[in-house]
Amino acid sequence: MRFGPSLAVLAVVLSLGATPALAAVCLDKSMTLDEIVEAIDAAPGCARAIKLFQACEFGTSGDIHLGAAVEKKCERDFLGRLTALQKLAYRREMDVCDRKYRNQSGTMYRSFTAFCRAEVAQRYSQRALQGAGASRSR
Repeated sequence: MRFGPSLAVLAVVLSLGATPALAAVCLDKSMTLDEIVEAIDAAPGCARAIKLFQACEFGTSGDIHLGAAVEKKCERDFLGRLTALQKLAYRREMDVCDRKYRNQSGTMYRSFTAFCRAEVAQRYSQRALQGAGASRSR
């Protein structure tokens, strides 16, 4: 049986349309990127969200989405209570993360950036929660 050029064209067209979704083994099951983001959103706090991020990381640019979900979760603890000067300091720390691997090629460096940013947000969250706990105990 002979395969003509039309079959080759069909194979190329089908392969272009079949982009696999990112998936990882996370929480002992296979989860898509969107499912991991949903799990991070549902986490009871920043500390649990970052642990999920660490457990479910892709090591690629897909981690940008996971890191952004962690940032959003952690920022709920502190962002609204920061002064203008503190917000500027927070932005500067995030900018340092963005610049750190800016000139590196490869998707793993996007992952490193996502982790750096999530860890900055986690530190600010921890400080805010410690401060809130200290003021309540007085």
